[in-house]
Amino acid sequence: MPAVKVVATNRKARHEYDITETIEAGLVLKGSEVKSMRAGLVNLKDSYVQFRDGEAWLVGCHISPYSFARGGGHDPDRDRKLLLHRREIARIAAKVAERGLTLVALRVYFKDGIAKLELGLGRGRAHYDKRRAIRDKEQRREMDRAARHRGRT
Repeated sequence: MPAVKVVATNRKARHEYDITETIEAGLVLKGSEVKSMRAGLVNLKDSYVQFRDGEAWLVGCHISPYSFARGGGHDPDRDRKLLLHRREIARIAAKVAERGLTLVALRVYFKDGIAKLELGLGRGRAHYDKRRAIRDKEQRREMDRAARHRGRT
């Protein structure tokens, strides 16, 4: 079983989007970016995937500069290339081309020492959908709590 160390999660993404499929991708990073990631200096808020010239790019991900890096390190907001198979890119790009679907970053982690990114393919939620999701979650939590309480008596 591979060792997984989660570095950062985008908790807002599951609230903003109705995620239907998750995809694992590798990242092309510089040395100082890996060091910053190991220190947990990553922010995935507002990050998404763009397709350019048959390649997938992560846009809007902020990796803070590593303070001990030589020569100033890296640009914290640069676009980062994703490592996916050509067929995967074609399949996902076709789905994203559908109206309303988008590909957002859900979490960044190290799997056996290699940086990975979990992507979520989803459709943006309207305001009333977000309220419904919150209501359903609260009802589920209350039912679980009641079932737990019933089991004690």
